Amino acid sequence: MSIQLKKDCKYSLLVATSMGVRITPVNGQPVHSSQLFEMQATSAETNVASISSYLGLPVKVLTTFVKDSPIARFIKSNLKSRNMDFEGPEVDQGGPWGYRHQFNIADSGFGTRGPRVQNDRAGEVGRTLNVKDFDLDRIFGKEGVQIVHLSGLIAALSPDTGEFCLQLARKAKEYGTRISFDLNYRATFWQGRENELHAIFKEIAGVSDIIIGNEEDFQLCLGIKGPEAGGKSITSEIDGFKEMIGRVKSAFPNASVFANTLRQVVSANEHMWGAIMLESENWHVIGPRTIQVLDRIGGGDGFVGGLLYGILKDWEPEKWAQFGWATGALATTFLTDYAQPADEEMVWSIWKGNARVKR
Repeated sequence: MSIQLKKDCKYSLLVATSMGVRITPVNGQPVHSSQLFEMQATSAETNVASISSYLGLPVKVLTTFVKDSPIARFIKSNLKSRNMDFEGPEVDQGGPWGYRHQFNIADSGFGTRGPRVQNDRAGEVGRTLNVKDFDLDRIFGKEGVQIVHLSGLIAALSPDTGEFCLQLARKAKEYGTRISFDLNYRATFWQGRENELHAIFKEIAGVSDIIIGNEEDFQLCLGIKGPEAGGKSITSEIDGFKEMIGRVKSAFPNASVFANTLRQVVSANEHMWGAIMLESENWHVIGPRTIQVLDRIGGGDGFVGGLLYGILKDWEPEKWAQFGWATGALATTFLTDYAQPADEEMVWSIWKGNARVKR
């Protein structure tokens, strides 16, 4: 196995995140024509952590909350229901134009009508995540963490959150905690901050053990040349992805695992879903397979969550990618942004293509 994990840790997985809520029209309808909506607590990073928490591993979430907010209470109840511990300061709202939890307004699409997503992040309390609010020596030294998962969404959210992610990575490295970094490039977050964020992302990637991203992420976050354009399908582009990941490995030799999902959209409800992973010198490629999609949001996070779960369970590397592929596919069958696996068997049945009834 290429990743040796610390023993005797209180937490298998730690994530830093900005919690918010997603508002979704019912019955697959678009936002503009709907009058009835459902609300759920969500964040990309807790989407990842849900695979481990639902399957029984101890998970901790570092975040911030709006003090005395009913939305914050809703989020806390949801995290508890997902078997997650959480820690973070309570920030005064500061009046009606002050802080709040972000809103994500998104429909699921249907058939030939693709999903539409609008992020409303004005006043987002998660932008205040600050290292001074957390005792990192207690968290990493006394409690202990096997893997910390960091996301480029949080690293790029604000100068405070960028510094927070840097300090998490440095402290994790100091205490022997393994570091997972999902680059998650967002153009609107980077606008006017390119030099600052390039430096932050390259330092985090430089100490990471696991790096996840797509061709855009690797190019725009880390300055790595991407695959040649012009492939007619995902399958024909796999060699290009391999060459790109090889360049990432040369630039960031501390990492031993590099992964990327492969997705081709046939319709809103049918995707070709695959994955590619380099572990040490070993390639693990899952060619695109057809999956049925109820809601696509969270599929990539589900893949990362399954990959990390496999590493935490000390499985053979081939199973990391397989389980990640299956948990990503599982996530697209839920209306929540995160998969809720009942057990490992549910996941492995998806990998095997077994959708028969279980009695």
